Amino acid sequence: MTPLRILGKASSINVRKVLWTCREVGLDYRREDWGSGFTPTDKPEFLALNPNGLVPVIEDEAGVLWESNTICRYLAAKAGRLDLLPAQPRERARVEQWMDWQATELNNSWRYAFLALARRNPAYADPSQIAASTRSWNTTMKVLERQLEGSRAYVLGDCFTLADIGIGLSVHRWFATPLEERPLLPAVAAYYDRLSERPAYLELGRNGIA
Repeated sequence: MTPLRILGKASSINVRKVLWTCREVGLDYRREDWGSGFTPTDKPEFLALNPNGLVPVIEDEAGVLWESNTICRYLAAKAGRLDLLPAQPRERARVEQWMDWQATELNNSWRYAFLALARRNPAYADPSQIAASTRSWNTTMKVLERQLEGSRAYVLGDCFTLADIGIGLSVHRWFATPLEERPLLPAVAAYYDRLSERPAYLELGRNGIA
């Protein structure tokens, strides 16, 4: 069997989704550094794998896949991990709903503020846009707070699922970014600490890298 090949730098939040999923399912892999600061993703050999020029990309005996959530679903299903991604359509859809929420609503809310305050990207220096992004990010995190208040230990209840991987990484990003305003969200804070009991989260999430 061909070893799993992961293309993408370890600091990328989307690459870390895949790495954390590999840790949870016990899958060995070989990772290669691609992305800003490493081998550029606009090289023809990378674009042949992912025409979008984005990480992560994986390759195994079945071929190539890109898009982090798709990769995580594939790896969990391949490993038969129904605890991470249920087979029953309704239960699976609930996991996927929150995975997609993280990739769309949550990611879109934090992008400007994160790039300005954590990455110090000079292209993101407009104070009004930083403030607007911060407000949007905090509002979106309050959605998670309400969900965690009702769902107990994890996003969907007592059991850890794939939804917690992307969301858990984003929660760390929220706490690690020096926001001027950050509301007190006790359920999110407790969730952050609960995830930190998992060795893979300490390695790939709460590891000093936002």
